[in-house]
Amino acid sequence: MHPIRTKRTLDLLRRYESRNITFQDETIPWPIVWERSRGCHVWDVEGRKYLDLTAAFGVCAAGHGHPRVVRAGQKQMAQLQHAMGDVHPHPLKANLARELSRITFERWSGKRHSAPQTGKTIFCNSGFEAVEAALKTALLATGRPGIIAFQGGYHGLGYGALNATHRNHFRGQFQSQIKDFGSFVPYPANAEVLGAIERAILSLARRNPIGAILVEPVQGRGGINVPPHEFLPMLRRLSDEIGALLIIDEILTGFGRTGKWFACEHSETLPDLICLGKALTGGFPLSACVGRIDWMDRAWPASKGEAIHTSTFLGHPVGCAMALEQMKVLREEKLVARSARLGRILLRRLRDMKPPADLVLRAKGLGLMAGLEIRYPNGEPATSAALQYMSKILHQGVIILPEGEHAATLSFTPSLTIPEKELGKALDLLQKLFDKSPAKRQSV
Repeated sequence: MHPIRTKRTLDLLRRYESRNITFQDETIPWPIVWERSRGCHVWDVEGRKYLDLTAAFGVCAAGHGHPRVVRAGQKQMAQLQHAMGDVHPHPLKANLARELSRITFERWSGKRHSAPQTGKTIFCNSGFEAVEAALKTALLATGRPGIIAFQGGYHGLGYGALNATHRNHFRGQFQSQIKDFGSFVPYPANAEVLGAIERAILSLARRNPIGAILVEPVQGRGGINVPPHEFLPMLRRLSDEIGALLIIDEILTGFGRTGKWFACEHSETLPDLICLGKALTGGFPLSACVGRIDWMDRAWPASKGEAIHTSTFLGHPVGCAMALEQMKVLREEKLVARSARLGRILLRRLRDMKPPADLVLRAKGLGLMAGLEIRYPNGEPATSAALQYMSKILHQGVIILPEGEHAATLSFTPSLTIPEKELGKALDLLQKLFDKSPAKRQSV
């Protein structure tokens, strides 16, 4: 049973929140109720301390409540709490747009050309909105409504984004209202299948007016799937060949998560549009679609007083202040390089894990974005086992989440500031759980 303060909160949610949102199960018990956080730790309303290996969905890349990021938000809130998105701007929105250009297209093109190419930004609130802004940009720039996305992909749950989010769990009940301008091809696990994927893309492009290829450089919700190194360069070549824009969704992978500022840099692939969110601010709802200046200016006409894509909270001043400070922290504390170094240690430790009885483990990942897939010897996803281990380790003070269509991959996306010793202790604890308590096979 849940303790009193936890039970009070969960009772209120059962009574007043849509019942489809917060999963509750008193027999586990699940969930815990967060009250405060700092660094890589979270405390619940009962005062219990947890090591957070999720960074709150990857948002808190510089740690929960980084003092500099918090101060930036507090200062801005006291000075200007809200502005008028597309009407009367504030300086920080302009400054952040410039910094996003510098850290993406100017930095990438500067390595190849003497005159760096500028990027232009559409600010949004959540990740799926950045994806939808990118899809609108591709349509306006190319005149072609079709998009190609990938099996296992997750790009958010707005109606536009659902055309590129693959899992039927999210799409199925809304299919009658989805226009279905998206087509799906397999996401590669190895280089041997790239030829078949290329043929599938070219075949779709011959039959449909394709304006964009939309891809995650590493699939997160799909199960921490890392494609072969040649994959993104192939998509860059095919996008040019069929006249489509290459949109790379870095909402989860961006800002150091994979050991580079952006995961597309591992293969030196230049997108036409990049979608950013989560770790952009470290904890405030702000996202961005950043595109090459030529495509952005081709797509979007100069405003004549009424923007055709905007929102009330566009470029929110508090979010902009936090984002500018968050990027400074990531740079000055060298957290991107730290992610690469700790990521190698994490992946090695996961690969060395001894599996529980009658289960098979497979480690995968890039930087501090790693997964431990759990299957039965016949290849069937061990969903019930993964969920049992997630629950057991939670009640020993460690927060992890399952990923993948079958929720059979335990994912690890800790803050880039996590002490190596703390990470090691959590992995030791998981190994002890594997050793002493084989999961019971259950239907889920």
